[in-house]
Amino acid sequence: MFDTVVVGIPKAEQADDAARRAAQLAAMCRAHLHLVHAVAPGISAPDAPERRHAEQLLASLAALTEGETTCHTLPGDPADVLLQVAREVGADLIVVGNKGMGGAGRVLGSVPNAVAHRASCSVLILDTF
Repeated sequence: MFDTVVVGIPKAEQADDAARRAAQLAAMCRAHLHLVHAVAPGISAPDAPERRHAEQLLASLAALTEGETTCHTLPGDPADVLLQVAREVGADLIVVGNKGMGGAGRVLGSVPNAVAHRASCSVLILDTF
């Protein structure tokens, strides 16, 4: 059904659930899983502590998954980074959480809202992770 799944990994306290759920879906489809975390634009240097922390987080999550998994830590807006990676890897599914979909986030634009409206592939919005 899906060959390439891209999942946005939010803050560390929510990362385990996001990765676990997306990994289960990717395993069921025998899909290549791409874990993506966006860092602030000013943290583009590979040796920046925040970037190293994000890369370590993704590596630890990838170690828990079955199948082929690739990690991406890129500077920029989270929605833009997710969409960029999805385009680059030819994703047929992007998985995001619904955090930020209510209230002002719905009007002003949240990551899941932006991804859902701009993606050129299927988008799965999971209950808050």
